[in-house]
Amino acid sequence: MRRLTALIVFVSVISAIPALQLRGVARQAAASDPASRVARIEQGLLPAVLIANAPPVTYTLADRMALYKVPAVSVAFVENGKVAWARAYGVADVSARTGATTETLFQAASISKPLAALAVLRLVQDGKLALDEDVNLKLKSWKVPENEFTKTEKVTLRRLLTHSAGMTVSGFPGYASTDTVPSTVQVLNGEKPANTAPVRVDVEPGKMMRYSGGGFTIMQHLVGDITGKPFPQVMREFVLEPAGMTASTYEQPLPAAMIAKAALAYQRSGDAVKGGPHTYPEMAAAGLWTTPSELAKVAIDLEAAFAGGSSRILSTESIKQMLTHQRDGYGLGIAVSGEGQTLRFGHSGSNAGYRCQWIHYPARRQGVIVMTNSDAGGDVIVELLRAISAEYDWPDFKVTKRTTTAIDPATLAAFAAVYRGERGETATVTHENGRLFMLAQPLGPARVELQPAGGSEFFVLTAPLTVRFADDKGSVVVQAGQSKLTLTRVK
Repeated sequence: MRRLTALIVFVSVISAIPALQLRGVARQAAASDPASRVARIEQGLLPAVLIANAPPVTYTLADRMALYKVPAVSVAFVENGKVAWARAYGVADVSARTGATTETLFQAASISKPLAALAVLRLVQDGKLALDEDVNLKLKSWKVPENEFTKTEKVTLRRLLTHSAGMTVSGFPGYASTDTVPSTVQVLNGEKPANTAPVRVDVEPGKMMRYSGGGFTIMQHLVGDITGKPFPQVMREFVLEPAGMTASTYEQPLPAAMIAKAALAYQRSGDAVKGGPHTYPEMAAAGLWTTPSELAKVAIDLEAAFAGGSSRILSTESIKQMLTHQRDGYGLGIAVSGEGQTLRFGHSGSNAGYRCQWIHYPARRQGVIVMTNSDAGGDVIVELLRAISAEYDWPDFKVTKRTTTAIDPATLAAFAAVYRGERGETATVTHENGRLFMLAQPLGPARVELQPAGGSEFFVLTAPLTVRFADDKGSVVVQAGQSKLTLTRVK
């Protein structure tokens, strides 16, 4: 009888194994289901720092959009050569309460640059331009003014694409609808109605990396001189149509027929940008209107070509060269960092009333594009990236854990004061009910609580930085990595 009972139990266990395995597989599938992942991300935005000796802190995307006054966020996540999921949140137009959709257009800002680089590399691939020749040899209707910095080293396409040509003018504010929009030559010469300084060489080309939208405007003008076509047309023929980006355009201002599909621009205050979305004649640097799902098509194309497959835009060899690190965190017109499984390419973007981010890991076959219609959009984006990183176990955008220590409230009160930096930066430290707060631009537009790390050192949850007061309370140092800002007590 015992043998029979044992046999029944054995057979029952063996019979149950497939069912148990199936349930385990089902749980795994549910965990990796796109809808489940999206739900966890939406509910799990993360600060830069978590307190190890306190309950974990997470935020909802809706709450953070409300806190930062970001009207709309649009996201496309790429995995295994396709858009795994895409979502849009909030409103494209606050006054009209027009809901944002995954087809809502945003200004891509500086994400315009990598796509513009693809068009230039097409001309290089076709033998009409060369990466390492003096651009003045091919510029026709305008030339880079020669000076003492260009006597030996010249401005080349490779240097323009890697921001190492010694060019001035890092970025452009754009033009309101009531403004007169300058020509490209007027922008390059800093002539009215241009609202930026002349684009000139003031450092020997090749000597250093210094971000320059002005350099990309030179490149835009070069493309026009070589092709004899308007820049938006070249971009449509060389990049947008081959990639399948049928809803995107470099036309500035946005054509009237497309305005209804666009997200309007907003300031940090929540007020609309005066004059509506700005016009950018500096199209290569900042002129693209698109959606995350449309940009994902370029990301997928680059990933495939980098792995040795075919590209609809350029040759495999040209794409590999573009995504090969050239210097100081840049490939050809695109940010590149890491190697192997941590290799990452992409770009950020910042126009008046728009912030966006493109991150892609080709070896992992994953990436994300996030676009917002607010100057405060970057605050939401970085917290969203931490949630995505936690969900997909990415090597970057990790949360730092730190431990707080008890501190005498009287000691905290002694730190309360106004501090000022050499360039007029100010920080106001206040003591309230045994807690210390600081309002300072390096920490963002809102005041943040200083968490005691021991002695006179503090940290914040919103960024990976430390705040350290001098022993005599006469100064304070705000430090992020190797960057330091020292402020002196004034009252």
